[in-house]
Amino acid sequence: MTYGPLSSLREAGGAIAARFSALAPNVQGAIWLLCSAVLFSLMKTLAKYLGQRLDPFQVSLARAFFGLVVIIPFLLRAGIGSGGITTKVLPLQLLRGLVGTSAMFCGFYAVTHMPLADAQSLNFARGLFLVPLAILFLKEVVGLRRVIAMAVGFVGVLIMLRPTGEIDPAALIALLGAALVAFATVLVKIVSRYDSPVTLMFYTGVVGTCVAAVPAYLNWVEPTLIEYGLLAIMGMTGATAHNFFIRGYAVGDTTAIAPFEYSSLIFVTITGFFFFAHVPDVFSILGAAIIVGASLYIVRREARVAKREREDAQKVATDL
Repeated sequence: MTYGPLSSLREAGGAIAARFSALAPNVQGAIWLLCSAVLFSLMKTLAKYLGQRLDPFQVSLARAFFGLVVIIPFLLRAGIGSGGITTKVLPLQLLRGLVGTSAMFCGFYAVTHMPLADAQSLNFARGLFLVPLAILFLKEVVGLRRVIAMAVGFVGVLIMLRPTGEIDPAALIALLGAALVAFATVLVKIVSRYDSPVTLMFYTGVVGTCVAAVPAYLNWVEPTLIEYGLLAIMGMTGATAHNFFIRGYAVGDTTAIAPFEYSSLIFVTITGFFFFAHVPDVFSILGAAIIVGASLYIVRREARVAKREREDAQKVATDL
């Protein structure tokens, strides 16, 4: 048996893990999502800082490449067979990777050219796009309430776009990115029926790296040593945040923990103020509030419908 600082750290880590596991599932999920929100906010703050001199394609390449590096240990454990690199739906995996990479390009461009809080608020519009996409591709039946909530949410988008004045092209790109994220989410729901999460993350990293490499090379600005380090930190932070995000929703109930995802809007507003002197105006605040409110309603409504369907299915099974 070994004693010393390393042993003490292991014991402390084990004690913290035991206490965390003893928490209620929804509390665990909320903590995971809060940690995810903090890390996503840090990633976007770093991306905005780096994007002031480097090309957004370089930032996207770093996010994809170092995100792939983070999951290598999990890939080694899973192997090349089922549950690892091998996929049962290669065309869908490639399409999902391409759509996700395009969404990443849009997101980093928006973060670079807009106030962080505005870019994050428009990113939350992805929940509004999910409603029509779920109807088209997942054949989901959507009630009138969710349609109304979607329409209200897009009113918030219009407020943020300020249609009576000059519309910022970066805002339109941010909105396109939100739509692409929604499409990628639908593809994830389809692909996850066949492949494991590790497989999904592998193809996300590979496709993202390959697609981003060409435009990044054509628009390359040589980073300094510090910028190389920040690019690595940003990429690994984003991958870790995504992992925490998945863990949160895996353990907690959607209706209970979803509001904690939107805490990232608070964090990016704070970092945007202190690092870039951005102060949201009344249109940004009002539009963001409407988008978040409508998105939360849709999330809660979908969870209730799913719960009702599970209960009905269980009742039918019991009657049989």
